[in-house]
Amino acid sequence: MNAGMITTAYIIASVLFILSLGGLSHQEKARRGNVYGMAGMAIAILATLAAAGVTNYVTIIAAMVVGGGIGAVLAKRVQMTQMPELVAMLHSFVGMAAVLVGYANYLDPTHTYDSHAAKVIHLVEIYLGVLIGAVTFTGSVVAFGKLRGIIMSKPLTLPGRHLFNLGLGVASIVLGYYFVGAADIASGWAPLAIMTVIAFIFGVHMVMAIGGADMPVVVSMLNSYSGWAAAATGFMLGNDLLIVTGALVGSSGAILSYIMCRAMNRKFLAVIAGGFGGGGGKGGAAAVGEQGEVVATNADETAELLRDAKEVVIVPGYGMAVAQAQYPINEMTQKLRAAGVRVRFAIHPVAGRMPGHMNVLLAEAKVPYDIVMEMDEINEDFPHTDAVLVIGANDIVNPDAMENPDSPIAGMPVLEVWKARTVIVMKRSMATGYAGVENPLFFKENTRMLFGDAKASVEAILAGV
Repeated sequence: MNAGMITTAYIIASVLFILSLGGLSHQEKARRGNVYGMAGMAIAILATLAAAGVTNYVTIIAAMVVGGGIGAVLAKRVQMTQMPELVAMLHSFVGMAAVLVGYANYLDPTHTYDSHAAKVIHLVEIYLGVLIGAVTFTGSVVAFGKLRGIIMSKPLTLPGRHLFNLGLGVASIVLGYYFVGAADIASGWAPLAIMTVIAFIFGVHMVMAIGGADMPVVVSMLNSYSGWAAAATGFMLGNDLLIVTGALVGSSGAILSYIMCRAMNRKFLAVIAGGFGGGGGKGGAAAVGEQGEVVATNADETAELLRDAKEVVIVPGYGMAVAQAQYPINEMTQKLRAAGVRVRFAIHPVAGRMPGHMNVLLAEAKVPYDIVMEMDEINEDFPHTDAVLVIGANDIVNPDAMENPDSPIAGMPVLEVWKARTVIVMKRSMATGYAGVENPLFFKENTRMLFGDAKASVEAILAGV
C-alpha cells in the first residue's frame, strides 16, 4: 500500500473516531459510537500493517493474538463493578508504551536529522513523551490500587507536599535542558533516566494525595493523560493518526474532567493538589447522638409506599453496582410503570467510581433511556416527588453540601432528594461514603433507612410490589 492510500485510510479512521466520540455522548447512540470506534481502529491497524516500514509480521501478529486474547478474556470476566479499576490499568499500559517507545526511539542508532533544529524538536518530543507516559503509568497504577481497595482511599498529605511537587517539576525542566543539549546518546542517557524516575515518583505522589471523593475525576484525568502520551508517541514516530487520536482522547478527557470538577464544585488544580475525601468523617454512633435518631423501615413498608406513589425517583450509587441490583431494579420499575406510577432515575455526574458508571449499569439492565435523567434535569422536580429510593448512594445526596458552609463538600452540587415527601435510603450500614463525610439526610424526619444488601432488598420490595 502506497503512502497516499495509507494517509487516506488514516483520515477515514480519524473521522470514525470523531463519530465514535459523538455517539458516546448519548446513551441511545452509544452502541453505534462503539461500532464506529472499532471500525476506525480496524482500519488504522490494517493500514499500519500495510506500511512500507513494517516487515516483521510474525512478531506483530503473535503480539496481537496474545494481547487480543488477554483483552477478550478480561472483557468476559470483569464485572461492571470492576470497570473503573480496569480502565485505570489500561491507562497505565498506554503510559508505559509511551515510555518504552521514547527510549527505543532515542536509542535507535539509525535515526538521522536534517538539521540541528530538527534534532532539538525530536529530542523535546521524546522527553515530553517519556515524561507524560511515566506520570500516567504510575498514577494509573496507584488509581487502580485505590479503586481496587488495595491502597487506602484516604489522601496521603505529606508535609510540604506542594514544595516537593514543585521541586520535582523544576528538576525535570533542568534535566530536560541537559538532555536536549547532550552531545550524544551516551551523555543524554543519564538525564533521561533520572527524569523517568522523577516522573514515576510524581505520578505516585500525585494520585496518592487525591482523596476518594475525587477518584471519578482522577480516572477522567488519567484518560486525558493517556491521550497526550499517545499523541507524544505519534510525534516521536511521525505517525499522524496517533497524533490525531491522542489529541482527541486527551482533549475529550480534559473536557470531561472539567465538567466533573464543575459538578463537584471543585477546581482542577484543587483536585491535583489533593486532600478531598480524607475519610475524616465522624463515626455513625456519634452522629446519631448529635443529629437525631434514625428511623428504620422494611421491604414491605417500602413496597406499599411505592405502590401508593404517583411520582417515584430512583437514585443509584456505587452500592447498587457492588450488589448488582440493577436487574431487579429494572423489573421493579417495569411493574410500577405498568401500575401507573411515573418512575425516573436521577444520575449525578460523579456517581460511582468512573464517569458514566451508573448510566452503563442501567443500560446493561435495559432501563429505558428516556427515564434516566441528569442532575440538572431532575433536581427541581424533587419537591413534587412522592418517594425517592436512594440505592447505595451517599455523598451525592448529602444536604450538607448546601446547608453546612463548614462541610468539606460545601458548595458541591448534589441531588436534592430531601425535598421529596419521603426518602428511602438503602444501605448496608451507617458508614460514611467514599468522601468520608457524615450525611445528615439519614436523620431527617422524612427519611427512612432500609438496611441490608441492595439486591436482596430490591428483590424483597419487588415481591411486595
